[in-house]
Amino acid sequence: MTQGIPTHELTDRILQGQVGDEQVLIVKRDSEIFAIGAHCTHYHGPLAEGLLVGDTIRCPWHHACFSLRTGEAIRAPALDPVTCWKVEQKGDLVFVRDKLPAAGPKSVSSESRRIWPESVVIVGGGAAGLAAADILRREGYDRPLVMLSADGAPPCDRPNLSKDYLAGKASEDWIPLRPPDYYSSQDIELVLNTRVSSLDVRARDVTVEGGRTYSFGALLIATGAEPVHLTVPGADDSHLFYLRTIADSDAIIARGSSAKRAVVVGASFIGLEVAASLRARGLDVDVVAPESRPMERVLGSEVGRFVQDLHESNGVKFHLGRTVTRVDGGRVTLSDQTILDAEMVVVGIGVRPRLALAEQAQLAIDRGIVVNDYLETSVSGVFAAGDVARWPDPHSGERIRVEHWVVAERQGQTAARNILGRREKFDAVPFFWSQHYDVVINYVGHAESWDAIEIDGRLEDHDCTVIYRRGGRKLAVATVFRDRDSLEAEVEIEQTGQ
Repeated sequence: MTQGIPTHELTDRILQGQVGDEQVLIVKRDSEIFAIGAHCTHYHGPLAEGLLVGDTIRCPWHHACFSLRTGEAIRAPALDPVTCWKVEQKGDLVFVRDKLPAAGPKSVSSESRRIWPESVVIVGGGAAGLAAADILRREGYDRPLVMLSADGAPPCDRPNLSKDYLAGKASEDWIPLRPPDYYSSQDIELVLNTRVSSLDVRARDVTVEGGRTYSFGALLIATGAEPVHLTVPGADDSHLFYLRTIADSDAIIARGSSAKRAVVVGASFIGLEVAASLRARGLDVDVVAPESRPMERVLGSEVGRFVQDLHESNGVKFHLGRTVTRVDGGRVTLSDQTILDAEMVVVGIGVRPRLALAEQAQLAIDRGIVVNDYLETSVSGVFAAGDVARWPDPHSGERIRVEHWVVAERQGQTAARNILGRREKFDAVPFFWSQHYDVVINYVGHAESWDAIEIDGRLEDHDCTVIYRRGGRKLAVATVFRDRDSLEAEVEIEQTGQ
């Protein structure tokens, strides 16, 4: 790129090249030419294999979106920008040689500042809360900003806790979403190990256990969800583990380092990712679940059979159509009286949204906190995002609540902009990914039910696209090693309900 690229080679496609030791992409959109860093700042995904949408580029792995003009990470899961490079055109050649300076906080007009809240309090230290705080500071908000988190650790990369980190393939320093000095440098007051005991929406303040009160001009409730606990005799046994925080993952790792056999209760995404990670650590793993196929309710029986076959080929034993009736030390009794030996039991039977604070404040509740298009609750200036929020989804035409990491981050970002008065509707298409050994399943859209499933390709070849329809309408798409199909499906579904 430093030696020049003929302009006729620049069409509406992505070219990758080198500037010194760095990989750079060059893209022509209409009459403009852009040059940006070649890798997503989330998990280093190859943007050259991504999708151009307008003046943005989307990562093929987890659908992060970047501006070609500024490099800004417009949509999660990426939070940091990609580098932009200076483009020079001389005659019929285009040259890329120098980096452009990183953009700072956005300049803000006095008119915009006039409507900003005097302070913002975020209740929750997960994906939505961190993403909201990040956007507030990126947008130039310079007033008091407090995050109240019940967790003992700063916001972390929760999807990794059941995947590579639990499997021993990711180091601990990968897990924090932001480095330790980020919060002080951005003047964010992060308060850990703190639970909010009451919310007074009239007085505009929250009180934490211990009595301290925080006043707010605007509030974001991002309290997330908590694991559903097993309620059978012996369920308080020290052999039982749940997975929600880094401390939970560390506890499972510590026990797994000396254990040889584990029972996973639940054949959900979390349960089976845990099973795969424990197999990677050499443990024998039994999975117990009441359904006839893993993940059948979300992905259908054919994909569920594929996932089961994948795990069985890696040594996992399934006990489906059964439940746990008793835990007694290292013995787990099932509903058919089967007894499994286990030195540890990991329970993944679902989560429930943390709604107590919203209920106490008498916010509108319907199996979640009811929010409008702008993620604002029934009380002006109080917003909700993430696992607790039930919002009007323009693509399905339904009010939905989903428990996806990327959705939580994107809702936090939208809520933050609306806290600053932007009036931006939340219309992102839900997306999640699930990893099982070396197989990754991407899923875009939302289908609580369907009347037809179409499979293009072969699941057993790890190369397919699965389409979920109801009444002929495409609601969701799952893909295995077809990242481009997943991105294109996301764009297609975005165009519905607009």
